[in-house]
Amino acid sequence: MRACRYIAWESSLCLRPLPDRLGPCDNVKMARALLEERWVPKSILCLRDYDRHKFLLDLIAGITVGLVALPLAMAFAIASGLTPQAGIYCAIVTGFLISALGGSKTQIGGPTGAFVVVVAGIVAAHGVEGLFLCTMMAGVLLVIMGVTGLGGSVKFIPRPIVIGFTNGIAVLIASTQIKDFFGLHLDKVPGVFSLRMEALARNFHTLSYAATALAVLTVLTLIVCRSVSARIPGPIVALILGTLAVYFFRLPVDTIGTRFGGIPSGLPHLAVPRFRTDLIHGLLGPAFTVAMLGAIESLMSAVVSDRMSNDRHNPNVELIGQGVANIFSPMFGGLPATGAIARTATNIRSGAQSPVAGVIHAATLLCVLLFAAPLVSYVPMAALAGILMIVAYNMGEWREIPQLLKLTKTDISTWLVTFALTVFADLTVAVEAGMILAALLFISRIAATTTISQVTDDYIEDGRVHILQDKDIPYYATMDKISVVTEDLHKLPPVVILRLRNMTALDATGLFALEEVAKQLHASKRTLILCGAREQPSRLIHQAEFAEVVGEENICDNVQEALRRAEEVYEGLEAKFVATKN
Repeated sequence: MRACRYIAWESSLCLRPLPDRLGPCDNVKMARALLEERWVPKSILCLRDYDRHKFLLDLIAGITVGLVALPLAMAFAIASGLTPQAGIYCAIVTGFLISALGGSKTQIGGPTGAFVVVVAGIVAAHGVEGLFLCTMMAGVLLVIMGVTGLGGSVKFIPRPIVIGFTNGIAVLIASTQIKDFFGLHLDKVPGVFSLRMEALARNFHTLSYAATALAVLTVLTLIVCRSVSARIPGPIVALILGTLAVYFFRLPVDTIGTRFGGIPSGLPHLAVPRFRTDLIHGLLGPAFTVAMLGAIESLMSAVVSDRMSNDRHNPNVELIGQGVANIFSPMFGGLPATGAIARTATNIRSGAQSPVAGVIHAATLLCVLLFAAPLVSYVPMAALAGILMIVAYNMGEWREIPQLLKLTKTDISTWLVTFALTVFADLTVAVEAGMILAALLFISRIAATTTISQVTDDYIEDGRVHILQDKDIPYYATMDKISVVTEDLHKLPPVVILRLRNMTALDATGLFALEEVAKQLHASKRTLILCGAREQPSRLIHQAEFAEVVGEENICDNVQEALRRAEEVYEGLEAKFVATKN
């Protein structure tokens, strides 16, 4: 029988036989194919084994997520100080481009809550023209980040900084929706958080009971839909109920029609924004903020997509797709865009199989714009405010705060500084300060954990229990790179040992990654054992009560102890299997 070698192509997950011997030309061709595949959008790779069944699933998912995206797109645009159609235009253009050119199989792109505060600030300071120019500048920065291979480095931004951003943005979004949620009579809502809250409190006596009831009904509808089934498109159900209530009961509340005169029906017009050199200097900071937020949000969403769809995204291609989408969005009057976690999750739960679902989602929004624009005029502002309140709560990642408070004082103070700057100062300042803090934390940890030791007989003997060379290691999964664990989870044996000896420092981001791996292994009925952690990582692991996740008995001092513990676990599994058979 002729022997064959197999290579697993990462993107299509198909096995292809290779001849026993590869000549120089074959090696060059294979290397070129692999190199080119690194830059191919996921939409092209997924078409290799595309069929009618997958298209039907993508069609259902695309229409579902398109309807869900409609109220969110309008709400984000209005909260940013723009017209509702700007959000729809953005969702159509960027939704299509991000799915067609990105590196994720099921990612849905469009306007998100992360940009609401920064977009509102740019519009207030530089006008809509300034926003369009800033968005295109951010798009160019994202393309550069992707082309230069910086996509993988975004995930190393410290976790406390990311949580600080999301907490702060969630608070700001919620504060901007109080006026419409309660139907307050307020001519202009101040842009500064403290002044905004003062103005809202001063005018709270003007609240509308009809608007408040409608907003509360929207929130309750979203909660009920979520509790009944994650597949139910809560936002569209809430929007329909709220709109019907306004139409049939003639409720005296603000609607898109009364405030904006409705939305224009027809295709968005292509118009290249005027290039103004006088605005470039003042927009460099905001453009950097939009690019960094877009990169962080899109790659976080892509990770969620990978986890739910059992796939692996290409971070650099994803950033290139995001960048191109943000370059084109202003040409059609749209906002900045990024990966949308909630819509991506809805897309996957609805059965999406490929980026075609994202393209259909954009086409669905275009059909609404062409054929149902007059109906949108009846959408109440209170319902959109209720939807955004839930969005703000969901994006806040509040459940991570108790875990964060168990970490070091440095991590806690970093989170507090980022949160405070986001809420009380400016998001641009918060992003810039966050990047500086990230660099300083990295330098600090490297300096604190770098040591010089004299090589003595005792030193050599102490290190013997940590080395692998003289150990009898059976077929357990023993590895020292955490990425290897998540790449081929289904191929791993029942016991996985993570050797942490070469990890000199651990922070909240690394701890979060370890916790995610532990949860995935536990969900797949596998046992994780940690061993060989040095002083600083060991201290943080115990301080953060990580033993509750993996079990105190599965945290070992060295690889020798870990192998003994693995043998115990394996024997226990064998005994349980024999008992089950009998």
